[in-house]
Amino acid sequence: MNVSMIDTRHGTDNQYSFSHGNCLPYTGVPFGMNYFAPQTSDQRGSWWFHPEDRTFQGFRITHQPSPWMGDFSHLTMLPINGTLSENTLFHAQSSYRPEESTFNPAFLKIKTQRYLTTTTLIPSMYGGVLTIENCGDQPGLGLSLTGDYVLEQLDEQTVAGQLIVFSGCEDERFTFHFVYRFETPITAIEGALTGKEAFVVLRFDDCQTQTIRFATSFLSREQACLNLQREQQWAPADYLASVQQQWNHFLQKIEIEHHDQTQVSTFYHNFYRLFLFPQTFFEIDQEGRKMHWDTLAKAIKPGPLYTNNGFWDTYKTVYPLFSLLAVEQLEDMLEGFLNSYRESGFLPKWLSPDERGLMPGTLIDAVIADAAVKGIRPDLMPEFLAAMKKGATVQSENPNYGRRGTSDYLTYGYVPLTHHESVNHTLDYCYSDFCISQVAQQLGDEQADYYQQQSQNYRNIFDQETGFMRAKDPDGAFRPEFSDTRWGLDYAEGSAWQSSFAVYHDFAGLIAEHGGKAAFEAKLIDLCNQEPRYTTEGYGFEIHEMSEMAALDFGQLAISNQPSFHYPYLFSYLGKPEMAQPLIKQLLTQCFNDSPKGFPGDEDNGSMAGWYIFNSLGFYPVTPGTGEYVIGMPLFDQATLHLASGKDLVIKSTPNAPQQLFVDKIKLNEEPFERLFFTHQELTAGGTLNFQLGIVPRSKEWSADAYPYSVSQPHA
Repeated sequence: MNVSMIDTRHGTDNQYSFSHGNCLPYTGVPFGMNYFAPQTSDQRGSWWFHPEDRTFQGFRITHQPSPWMGDFSHLTMLPINGTLSENTLFHAQSSYRPEESTFNPAFLKIKTQRYLTTTTLIPSMYGGVLTIENCGDQPGLGLSLTGDYVLEQLDEQTVAGQLIVFSGCEDERFTFHFVYRFETPITAIEGALTGKEAFVVLRFDDCQTQTIRFATSFLSREQACLNLQREQQWAPADYLASVQQQWNHFLQKIEIEHHDQTQVSTFYHNFYRLFLFPQTFFEIDQEGRKMHWDTLAKAIKPGPLYTNNGFWDTYKTVYPLFSLLAVEQLEDMLEGFLNSYRESGFLPKWLSPDERGLMPGTLIDAVIADAAVKGIRPDLMPEFLAAMKKGATVQSENPNYGRRGTSDYLTYGYVPLTHHESVNHTLDYCYSDFCISQVAQQLGDEQADYYQQQSQNYRNIFDQETGFMRAKDPDGAFRPEFSDTRWGLDYAEGSAWQSSFAVYHDFAGLIAEHGGKAAFEAKLIDLCNQEPRYTTEGYGFEIHEMSEMAALDFGQLAISNQPSFHYPYLFSYLGKPEMAQPLIKQLLTQCFNDSPKGFPGDEDNGSMAGWYIFNSLGFYPVTPGTGEYVIGMPLFDQATLHLASGKDLVIKSTPNAPQQLFVDKIKLNEEPFERLFFTHQELTAGGTLNFQLGIVPRSKEWSADAYPYSVSQPHA
């Protein structure tokens, strides 16, 4: 797949009340510091682009990981000509034809119907180039500046500026620096050079074509100028060749062969999404060193840093995929996350640009543990282990940082219902304690057994009578008037159905709590074979995740949100993977496509795209931190993975028609494979993986060692 075949409008048809991805059509380099997208409306808050709008307000420099987080340090660039009745974005905007425009990861190309100019934007890591064709009379570049700003003309062709758009950052004066260099002289600046919320026009001489190079920085004007200087000799073709090469480097890591090209297109549109986040948040100084802005110290610090990432979403799929395909980038990200800890005192949970403190748990613990068991950045693990232990034992005075209800969890063995979403906090802490034990075991730390025992605290909130995880008060009593379809209150973005199976590290123990395999199987069947019912009293209104689950109609299996991602694989812990294989195939083919309505819910920084990638290949990392991938149901005729290990893994599925809904036999390197999971070492060693598919299921008895890892029944 070549980057030229990607349309970035995938998953962008959204509104506040319903999500088809809540994506934006991002153009930029992989893991770029900035992204660029057409802004079509400034009247819908974070939903400032819609693929059916026909209004173009300019190319937006954006740092928005999700509409629920908002955008920090954004501005909009609109090429214009002629005079304006007022210097405002409303009076300058133009119509455009989306169907005639190019939305590609490597460049944007838009013709404005009002001005009859065609503008191409090509990005780089820290800036980019605008090429304006048919500039017209009295041409100019309008800058929509939505915060406190300062502009200064440095010479006849160069303007520099700074912008402050506060969005919950620790540094209330967090500043975005930028510099523009025109190919011809700037003739006038229309608008105030300092102010707030303005539309300023940079006029230049009449010309047929104008080329504007620009660069940005979160460090200083001097760094922005340095970033520009490094690209000053680049022609637009050089910018394009660079960004295309970077995208193709990643997109060609998996080669798909399949009889249905629409499904191939869906795969690669998801694959593109995987390499957007987290975003680079460091720059290279004059001496070639990585430097970043510490928003707590309000100072420049050495080393890498990354932002725009919520670990509650991404630990499940994004980082396990990086461990297979992009280890070099993962190694640097881990160092960046450790820098976040060094500067704030706690490991990050939701960065944008710094800690926002959203969602339950401290699921970066899973990212660290997964890296530890896979031998990635062992040099960082002693400090990571100390950071993980601190998060598990020290309650921060600032609720944004660390665990919530830490002291209560250590006192009671669960987070009591006096804390919002207490069930999810408890279960996430249990899993994090398991992750701590895994890192401790790697390092020979004496507390490994203690944290593994702590990981069993999920049993403290399991109600054997109802078969659900339930909130308890500090006296140990369950909350009265229980409803299994009540969303919110004790549960995060779900009800008891979406929140009671998050015992990733010990499904064997959870099965025992239910009374054995037969009872657990009946529970899973009930989960799937019911209407997608929900009640709203926990939130007081219908949130979009409820609407999306109801729209899919897969029972309580809300693949539209992260808590349900592993649900099909629960059947494997019963030794009955055949019960899930048709379900996985249906989810892949019915809930995902390559259109603006391409996702069943919020995509969330590569998380849902990663779910699609893993599942379409035929395996899924149910429990990051074990180095295992539970076997599922492959979608494609053949996939070739060019692994970070330097080896190739070829996955073949035959025969592969719609009626083949089951995995009949598996061979790894021509040898029969008789387990329900692959190890990381088996996959990274490369070779050939053959799935023989069938029309009817073949049930079988599995040996104890064939089951995926559980604390209660570890492998021999």
